[in-house]
Amino acid sequence: MARIDFLGTGNAFSPPGRMHALILLDGHVLVDTPPTVLFQLQRAGASPADIEHLLFTHWHADHTFGFPFLLLERQHVSDPDSTRALSVHLRPGGRDILGLLCRMGFPGSLDAALEGRVNWSESESGELVGTEWSFERFPVCHTPETDPHGYELVHSSGFRLLHCGDSGPCEGIEQRAANADAVLLEMGIPDFVNSPHHHTPSDVISFAQRYPDVLVLVTHNFASGAGIEEGFPMPELPDFVHQLEDGDALIIGKDGSISLDSYS
Repeated sequence: MARIDFLGTGNAFSPPGRMHALILLDGHVLVDTPPTVLFQLQRAGASPADIEHLLFTHWHADHTFGFPFLLLERQHVSDPDSTRALSVHLRPGGRDILGLLCRMGFPGSLDAALEGRVNWSESESGELVGTEWSFERFPVCHTPETDPHGYELVHSSGFRLLHCGDSGPCEGIEQRAANADAVLLEMGIPDFVNSPHHHTPSDVISFAQRYPDVLVLVTHNFASGAGIEEGFPMPELPDFVHQLEDGDALIIGKDGSISLDSYS
């Protein structure tokens, strides 16, 4: 059995009712570290010390600025004796970016942690050791300066999740979508905004129609959470497209069944 928790489902502006997009696989694999990552983990009942693998999609602040806080918390609170390994999977140059972020945020406090508490990996694919997941990284269409990538995440059961990071429609997603069991698409802008770097509701509907056998999940949403009147209203999407809410979880059963649940 596998579990994917959606600890946040909002875009960079954190619409009412949503925190920054963030997923947690089986309690041990985190994709990105938004500024409020510690609160999001606490809200889900997860300890920062339980994170064994951290995968980065790109360098925008809503996906990276929580890294110094995660490292600081592990160092002083949940794992002061450094008994838990943290493997960070990222693109070339990412170590320098995160190191600079730590030195700017907490000068001198995290130097030893960056050297001794983190196992850095720039591999484009591999096994997430100690878990039942493997990954392959692939380029997507987002702000080029952020070196954007998505992840094809495969569970030992054969379940395949396509995490598209922050991306507009692109060939990298199209090449892999048909083989996925579920695709996590960002929907960061409404239809009246023109940007190749994000999916709009119309893009999501078109995608879902091209891949009717794939479970399409929407995150990085520009709209407010369900039942909230302020902010952008949730767009009307077909029933076969799921606009995730903070606290939702995807459960993959031993029999291959897939169901949506919630911890909130």
